[in-house]
Amino acid sequence: MAKYFDVHPENPQRRTISTVADLIRSDALIAYPTDSCYALGARLGSRDGINRIRSIRRLDDRHHFTLVCENFAQLGQFVQIDNDVFRAIKAATPGRYTFILPATKEVPRQLLHPKKKTVGVRIPDHAVVQALLSELGEPLLSSTLLLPDEEEPLTQGWEIKERLDHEVDAVVDSGDCGTEPTTVIDFSDGELTIVREGAGDTTRFE
Repeated sequence: MAKYFDVHPENPQRRTISTVADLIRSDALIAYPTDSCYALGARLGSRDGINRIRSIRRLDDRHHFTLVCENFAQLGQFVQIDNDVFRAIKAATPGRYTFILPATKEVPRQLLHPKKKTVGVRIPDHAVVQALLSELGEPLLSSTLLLPDEEEPLTQGWEIKERLDHEVDAVVDSGDCGTEPTTVIDFSDGELTIVREGAGDTTRFE
């Protein structure tokens, strides 16, 4: 049965955030809010977390997992980025974007796209996630909480708790955060490709 945490969306309770971070360190899989929609999150090197996310969402090995990072300095440890791309991403973060880039050796192999050796990264603009990332001191391995055969992600913490009670270890609820996932932009081959138009405004990249 999943533990349930009711967290203030703007002033998250430090003790609760610390408890959730400890759960993640112990290999728990959580459902948590972001600035675009709810997501599934696990410890960066958690093979079990990857397998459980794949199972819940029925994902194949071509799925791009996302490393949700606290800041640009942390993001830079996990992806290769040139000056032009650096400036484009820096101007759009924190925000509702996921960027696909070549991974560094810091990224666990099981997270990489099998052929391209790329990974998704993002820096969310959400107080709860930022507090959790600060407490953890490392990125969260994440994937949008979009269930198989459903068109929109789940948006209510209580519903997530009800539907995934035996599939996740904890649900962090800070209220409705919308149904639109991030805009996904692929910089991996040196050219900009908008893979998915979502919550982030694409005009700055067009």
